[in-house]
Amino acid sequence: MTATSTTPSSAPAPVTDWRARMVAAADDHAGAPLLRGAFRLDGGHGEVRRAALHVTALGVVEPVLDGVPVADEVLTPGWSSYEWRLRYRSHDVTERLRQDARGEHVLGLALGRGWAVGRLGWTGRSGFYADRPAALAQLEVEFADGHRQVVATDATWTAGPSAVLANDLYDGQTVDARRDPGDWAVPGAPADGWGPVEEVPFDTARLTPHAGPPVRRQEVVRPQRVWTSPAGELLLDLGQNLVGWLRLRVRGEAGQEVVVRHAEVLEHDELGVRPLRSAAATDRFVLSGGDDGFEPTFTFHGFRYAGLTGWPGGEEGLRRAVDAGDVEAVVVHSDLRRTGEFGCSHELLEQFHRNVVWGLRGNFLDVPTDCPQRDERLGWTGDLSAFAPTAAYLYDVSGFLRDWLADLRAEQRAADGMVAFVVPDVLKFQDRPGGLPAQESTALWSDAAVWVPWALWQAYGDREVLAESFTSMAAHVDRVESLLSPTGLWDTGFQFGDWLDPQAPPEDPFRARADPGVVATACAFRSAHLVAQAAALLGRDGDAQRYGALAERLRTAFGEHYVGEDGTVTSDCPTVYALAVVFGLLEGEVRRRAGDRLAELVTGAGHRIATGFAGTPFVTDALTLTGHLDDAYRLLLQTECPSWLYPVTMGATTVWERWDSMLPDGSVNPGEMTSFNHYALGAVADWVHRTVAGLAPLEPGYRRSLVAPRPGGGLTWARGALQTPHGRLAVAWELTDGPDGGRELVVDVEVPAGTSALVRLPGRDDEELGAGVHRLTAPGVAGG
Repeated sequence: MTATSTTPSSAPAPVTDWRARMVAAADDHAGAPLLRGAFRLDGGHGEVRRAALHVTALGVVEPVLDGVPVADEVLTPGWSSYEWRLRYRSHDVTERLRQDARGEHVLGLALGRGWAVGRLGWTGRSGFYADRPAALAQLEVEFADGHRQVVATDATWTAGPSAVLANDLYDGQTVDARRDPGDWAVPGAPADGWGPVEEVPFDTARLTPHAGPPVRRQEVVRPQRVWTSPAGELLLDLGQNLVGWLRLRVRGEAGQEVVVRHAEVLEHDELGVRPLRSAAATDRFVLSGGDDGFEPTFTFHGFRYAGLTGWPGGEEGLRRAVDAGDVEAVVVHSDLRRTGEFGCSHELLEQFHRNVVWGLRGNFLDVPTDCPQRDERLGWTGDLSAFAPTAAYLYDVSGFLRDWLADLRAEQRAADGMVAFVVPDVLKFQDRPGGLPAQESTALWSDAAVWVPWALWQAYGDREVLAESFTSMAAHVDRVESLLSPTGLWDTGFQFGDWLDPQAPPEDPFRARADPGVVATACAFRSAHLVAQAAALLGRDGDAQRYGALAERLRTAFGEHYVGEDGTVTSDCPTVYALAVVFGLLEGEVRRRAGDRLAELVTGAGHRIATGFAGTPFVTDALTLTGHLDDAYRLLLQTECPSWLYPVTMGATTVWERWDSMLPDGSVNPGEMTSFNHYALGAVADWVHRTVAGLAPLEPGYRRSLVAPRPGGGLTWARGALQTPHGRLAVAWELTDGPDGGRELVVDVEVPAGTSALVRLPGRDDEELGAGVHRLTAPGVAGG
């Protein structure tokens, strides 16, 4: 181990002064080696003033100091675009070393395969970034007299086996308690079976601090039901579709194996594992013969149900264990702070909103993924383009998404301005996975480079997010401009289009009714328009003029080629009208007619959903903006399939990937691709927050807010609250019987200090309110 000393300046050396080397076990030890190095603190320099451990891995790492975990984080350092950015975590270990400043210490690193070594995508391949787990750690100690000591990983460290026999994020983890190494990271620990490590070539210039929050255990969920399936498997129902793992405490015969399988749904009274595709999602625990505790922290699963075989005592034994708290689910995701709340008088809508929240929690696990359960779990850019405004209301996702945007920029620079389908872009290593074409900029998906920073700017009011992303935003629009046809339309090349239109066949989700050129050109216009606004905010006047002119050319081409004099938009389906209205591509009488046509289509479909990924985030806004609020509510509150509330009637506790991921008879959609935890179609929650509750920013970051609830749909009350950057903004409204026998809207508003709110209520003039708590009424309201 390297242990160098310097006599210093007063502050610890910057973390960019890396002495550490990336090291891996010479023997892979089943992809889960333990690494350790012993050291002594330099004497004669007084007490430890401060000590920080900086640690990362190609794979995942759990650091241990003198036998005690350094942090409560899991799956560190997560998944980034490793070719350019490997994030490290920093931990204050000052008190640890002050407590025992003399004698020998041991720094240990438990490794797993993680994203760098394990399987990624649906081709079955693994090892895209590394062929074995490796770690890098640097402990920096500063003493009272200013002396600095650095302890770092290098070729002098040793490696040994752990109790983990297999680990993979998709397939699960196998642990043999008989092989538990015990106190392997304490001074004097046995060295039997331990061998050398090898330095792995690695450029420390790739190291960067982890700007987002760590992944942590968030809560524990107890099983609600225990029973035996027709096939004889013990089943658990957690009552909630979640992401994490089961934590078990069990005693049985030595060598007995408990196998745990995971699934989101039941099908034919058995675990519904077909939607997992090739992901085994199976943990195996071999008992020692004593009291064993198992927690598979080198994997994670998306599941509501678990199937167990080999449990001591069978069903009754499992019931006793559940009652004793010895079987529980651990919920895991990035450690985000909840900021936004919503409630209302409509029970199904409230449950839908809870489903949106749980979908975010399950998929915001270091990377904003599409789904957390099958052989995919990738950072699809289109899903986030749709969902970012909703996410930024529900949680403080600023650091989380800005870290992800740094990966997007790194991938984009390497791809000459193209924004990939997924970030980090593992698909580039695979030859047309799943039959997808070669990657090129794609509407909605690649627009994440613009729409996500803009959503963060609107939510938090931090101009720096635009400054650090502007080059990326502009590069995306430049790339799209180069792809336009001579007509000025983006009607060439591959597009996902209105992905997962409910009328598309299960086996062909591309076959949407919306013309892909209409969708793409509308998205190009929106991105160019937003880049022009960002340029103006940043004082880049030339860029503002350039991208503003491009936006106008796109608007003109859209109108000339896609919009009829009667307001009809090419392909005449809800998505094209929703995008044209909300993005501002139509004006005046044409806009009014387009809104009326959208309402006709929505009514003609029985107020059932007729949009996919592109149209769904915007269809209720388009109806509202064009005077069809009642239709927006009827669409939102529909319970027949396809609708937002149909899954709720089927017992869903997260948002589904498909409108009919489960069919009314309880069978799973026959398509190969279906998930029961996708957040994208939950993007309508943004409209719920702004229109049903009535909270929106008038200025980025809510320095000035709009409080404008629009009662409807038979709701009698609703409330929303948001921890803005300035404090708590809240609204609560209720429809009551007024003094004249009519309906009266009573609205309570809380405005944070240093801000103001424009209150807009039916039948009243707009009113500007300062900080404080206010009550207002609006008589004669018919919206309830």
